[in-house]
Amino acid sequence: MSTLTLPAESGLPARRVVVAGLVGNVLEWYDFGLYGLLAPVLAERFFPGGDRIAALLSVYGGFAVGFAVRPIGAAAFGHWGDRLGRRFILGLSIALMGIATAAAGVLPTYAVVGVWAPVMLVLTRLFQGFSVGGEFVGSVTYLVEIAPPGWRGLAGSVANIGATIGLLLAAGAAALATQGGAWRIPFLLGGILAAVGYMLRRHLPETLPQLQPLEAARQPAAPLRQAWREARRPLLVTILFTSGYGIVNYVSMVFLPTFAHEFGQVAEAAALHVNTAGQALALLIVPLAGWSSDRFVRRRTLLVAAFLGEAATAGFAFYWIQSKGLAGLWPAQLALAGLLAVVMGTAPAFLAEQFGPAYRVSAHAVAFNVGIGLAGGTAPMMALALIGWTHQPMAAAGYMVCAALLAAVSALGLADRSRATLLNS
Repeated sequence: MSTLTLPAESGLPARRVVVAGLVGNVLEWYDFGLYGLLAPVLAERFFPGGDRIAALLSVYGGFAVGFAVRPIGAAAFGHWGDRLGRRFILGLSIALMGIATAAAGVLPTYAVVGVWAPVMLVLTRLFQGFSVGGEFVGSVTYLVEIAPPGWRGLAGSVANIGATIGLLLAAGAAALATQGGAWRIPFLLGGILAAVGYMLRRHLPETLPQLQPLEAARQPAAPLRQAWREARRPLLVTILFTSGYGIVNYVSMVFLPTFAHEFGQVAEAAALHVNTAGQALALLIVPLAGWSSDRFVRRRTLLVAAFLGEAATAGFAFYWIQSKGLAGLWPAQLALAGLLAVVMGTAPAFLAEQFGPAYRVSAHAVAFNVGIGLAGGTAPMMALALIGWTHQPMAAAGYMVCAALLAAVSALGLADRSRATLLNS
């Protein structure tokens, strides 16, 4: 990524800008991945009861609540990002995320304060969800706008490299926490990571001339309203795309270890180790996919192919896990993670390119977080609920197939600007 260039007056090396854009996504997905992967542990400590499925549903309900408020945070952070600048929201979002993540590590359990324990846990998820509403899209927008021509795909993939690193760290931390019982420590470490990220982001340059302090008044007073007037169709289609994307993401990378434990008789620690391997594979593929979308295959083509691959693989993957246990989990997790990594490397720039600069953060943030938040955030809970309603573990696979097909069809309805100039004025 050393090819990235910056405004000459910034005096900042490209490497620092890339790391600053990456670190917030590390924290965001570390926290959400940690919460999802430690669902069985949190269920025991915050939602005790005799019904195992009910306790897990309660934890995943808290997971979904955090995502449900993301569209509200997206609207707020998107507005601030388009009006006050990309740099402003990058600093604010990581500071708020750090507070919420660290707070989760000091909460008293049900055994100590009773019903207030789950209440406080859900409140931290609400605060976390609001603060991350603009983080991913804010950093993607920043990196795509600052990238030189022909490098937007790779630049945008940096955000998901951070997300993958975050989930990889979460998987490793969760595996260690389940073995040692020190489940609080990973959350506290997230607060330290946030402090480092904030220091890196304090002096980043702005990407667009109209966002410099003296010219900010030229920006629209209501960017999201302007997006609704001028880009309504891509806004709605993007929501459908991110809904399918979100479900596929969270079923394959967050729910799958729980499915393997509950329905494939795989030990929790073993399932998390396999998940960690899947994240490591994704970390290799994400930048390659972003780079390939700049050089060889157009972004829309890559996305459609990857989601069709997910749809074709999901049924086999869940069957292997249910019938073969750990031996089936390995190929299932690696196949789904590899295909998802293609999406993660390609989608950031593809989605940022759908909208004009005056409302790019607002439109992208709302569309991304409505889909990822409402559909993706509820995906583990919905997958588990479908199994409970139908008494068929394979119902989760059907849910994932439908989501992958929705994402593939929606991608075809969006413009492919892989080789077009990005308008920044």
